[in-house]
Amino acid sequence: MKLDIEKTSLIYDLRFVSITRYFPEGIDIYFDNVGGKMLDAVLLNMRLRGRIAACGMISQYNLHQPETIQNLTNIVYKRIRIQGFVVMDYFDQYSKFLDFILPCIREGKIVYVEDIAEGLESGPAALIGLFSGRNIGKQVVKVTDE
Repeated sequence: MKLDIEKTSLIYDLRFVSITRYFPEGIDIYFDNVGGKMLDAVLLNMRLRGRIAACGMISQYNLHQPETIQNLTNIVYKRIRIQGFVVMDYFDQYSKFLDFILPCIREGKIVYVEDIAEGLESGPAALIGLFSGRNIGKQVVKVTDE
């Protein structure tokens, strides 16, 4: 499914309302590097026997008191499989991954979203935004057109 992402609408829907607008039949696979409220919303909307790959919890790193996850029972009821991993465990496969993924990106089979902040002066705010959930997708700071 290809999404037409309107940033403010998607953030609102994912965090507070319902993911069903974007995934009416539920989520099969979710890659989590955010945690917190985002993971909580996703757990409500996972499909039966869905899978979650967890590689980070950036929304939690700088909190004095981590947020609680309210929807953990869905892991049992929906038989969701969650597995954590650290990217360095797979570093030896990186060149093989690039050989596979780069053609997929070039052919448009895999699409990613970039949140571009213009100018070096916007770098600090972009970095802080990573920890407060202001961006969608990969955060980039564009310092020049060249």
